[in-house]
Amino acid sequence: MRLAVTGRAGQVALSLAERGAAAGHEVILLGRPELDLTESDEAGMRAALERAGAEVVVSAAAYTAVDRAESERELAFAVNAAGAGRLARAAARLDLPLIHLSTDYVFAGDGTRAWREDDPTGPRGVYGASKLAGEAEVLAAHPGATVLRTAWVYSPFGANFVKTMLRLAETRDEVAVVADQIGNPTSALDIADGVLALAARRAEGAEALAGVFHMAGTGEASWAELAEAVFAESAARGGPAARVRSIPTADYPTPAARPANSRLDCGKLERACGVRLPEWRSSLARVIERLVGA
Repeated sequence: MRLAVTGRAGQVALSLAERGAAAGHEVILLGRPELDLTESDEAGMRAALERAGAEVVVSAAAYTAVDRAESERELAFAVNAAGAGRLARAAARLDLPLIHLSTDYVFAGDGTRAWREDDPTGPRGVYGASKLAGEAEVLAAHPGATVLRTAWVYSPFGANFVKTMLRLAETRDEVAVVADQIGNPTSALDIADGVLALAARRAEGAEALAGVFHMAGTGEASWAELAEAVFAESAARGGPAARVRSIPTADYPTPAARPANSRLDCGKLERACGVRLPEWRSSLARVIERLVGA
């Protein structure tokens, strides 16, 4: 199978390149200048997909600077909504299956249970609003597309919470981490495996996979609990570790409000095609082993 993936340097794109190669697939990473979500028109995107010889398109590129988006609303919407929509139209014109990645930030973050796909959305910041608009643009342009919402992504690649914690532990004995936000820590390597499984089904014409689905790591944690797990796994391998001081969100103000409840119910995806991501602690251990060493 040959996949064209947008977001050349992103965590999911790099994970797809690695996991795809291991599974015998060809993954073509597309980015600037051949495909630019803010500048490429639909014809240019279509040409890039044709040159890649794609059988399935994975829309993984996004504007992900959550706090900066509050002051760069136009750019966030240009990438996450308008750009994603043009890519979807290009894929639809070529009759190519499309898998588009979205986020838990489309929800307000209240409530006491995991969010289901049919729950009301209500993003609290520009980033979430731009991604929600992108979902609508994608499905309007390509009704057969699969939209995958995921959450709390980390990996051996790029910048992410896990790598930040390890870096801080190199110079600090204690790290203050928010304890009243709950979500599903998700390895981008697991996302890649899930996307590859879905891509194979979409390439075979599985129409039941059209629409919105949730795909995140199994199990939940607070950011503080995730940090504690990071340090425990790192210490076990002789890597950096620190004490975690749990704090409320109010003690760590940010330009963009974060959802207190980011948990995603992923049962719909499992029922539709049997895809269920691993328990987050086991996946975290594998990533820490790569980052720190055995």
